[in-house]
Amino acid sequence: MNGQKKTALGEIVVVGFALFSMFFGAGNVIFPPFLGMEAGSRWLEGFSAYFIADIGLAMMGMFALLRVGSSEQVLRRAGRIPAELLMCAIVLCIGPMVAIPRTSASTYEMAIAPNLSGVSPVVFSVAFFALILVLCLKESAVVDIVGKVLTPLLLVGLFAIIIKGIVTPLGEIAALPQISNVTVTGIKAGYQTMDALAALPFGIIILQSVTAKGYKQGKSQLRVVGGAALLAGVLLLAVYMGLAYLGATVSTQYTGSIGRAALIMAIVEALMGKTGVVIFGVVVGLACVTTAIALTSSAAAYFSELCRGKVSYKAFVAAICVFSAVVSNLGLDRIVAVAAPVLDVVYPPALVLICISLIMPKVHDFVSRGAVIGALLTSALCTLHTYGVSTPLVEALPLYDLGLSWVLPAVVFGLAAQLVTMLPSVRRREEPARRVGEKN
Repeated sequence: MNGQKKTALGEIVVVGFALFSMFFGAGNVIFPPFLGMEAGSRWLEGFSAYFIADIGLAMMGMFALLRVGSSEQVLRRAGRIPAELLMCAIVLCIGPMVAIPRTSASTYEMAIAPNLSGVSPVVFSVAFFALILVLCLKESAVVDIVGKVLTPLLLVGLFAIIIKGIVTPLGEIAALPQISNVTVTGIKAGYQTMDALAALPFGIIILQSVTAKGYKQGKSQLRVVGGAALLAGVLLLAVYMGLAYLGATVSTQYTGSIGRAALIMAIVEALMGKTGVVIFGVVVGLACVTTAIALTSSAAAYFSELCRGKVSYKAFVAAICVFSAVVSNLGLDRIVAVAAPVLDVVYPPALVLICISLIMPKVHDFVSRGAVIGALLTSALCTLHTYGVSTPLVEALPLYDLGLSWVLPAVVFGLAAQLVTMLPSVRRREEPARRVGEKN
């Protein structure tokens, strides 16, 4: 029994480390310091909003997946075709369209360019994705490679920089923030990391790995994956808070005109000199490689399954690596800018389905579909409004200033759908199906 407990604890640590490094990628390096710099004395408020919108929602996604059994079951409440379309959009966002190329662009701008002048970004992107290709081809080993080897090195480098910044702060924290709404900025920065969306395909990798290790029953899987998720959340809390504080300590020295990558590089150089820049380059490289491995593996696994195995996992890995190498040469800031409107539309319906799966897993699918429609319509209108298509009505919605205007429409549409399920015609149509289910 003690041996089994030690084995389970060991697996929790390995899987927890793997989850940490999967979530801690390019966005997680650049967003917290920039948010801390913009928020000044209110950096803790901004960080709290960021953490909730990032890891808080990601942990909800992981536990929702565990509760209903799979990523597909979380999204299928919206209907089979809408679920597949939404999952494809999510996988493309956290995959070859945005997040995977961003890992390469971040590594180049924060690790290669400051330390190795003259390296072509095109040549680097080819080399970067050749490495990702090799590491992803052995699908079953992804979690162990990340959890046992790369994450400990990543954590040592991160905490060395953060502890140095706490012991010898770089300056006074500005009394006033540089932005008008610290909370909204924190929420949107949390959205940009895409971790809440990534939790669904990441869950595929984690569950496959845990099942392969012999944890096939619900309770044992919950113990290992749940414990790993909590460990990853604690580690991410410590790292994010440290990075946000480092940004706050230079809030009197820099403004929002500085690039995100340039800010963190300036902080590291001021703290640890050129040696620190080299160390941080290694840290960023590890963070981006681990995230790229997880994203590429999960995207390839999903699309291979979607094709019913007609196109192999390895073929999708190769295609994703080639496409991502091309997109990565757009540059970090441009990739971040392109991602924003897409995420503003995709996030709300995905979050609605995650919340329903976690809190009300047995609710009628009509309710889920109604809530998704309400969230999707509102998020689309708000995104159009943000980018110049005037829709004044959305500004009157509750929580608009917090970027959560989709919450009330989702609730209203969900309640309306609940009323539809109470109609006699709907109940009569469902009765035969219910009797068939009971016989089976």
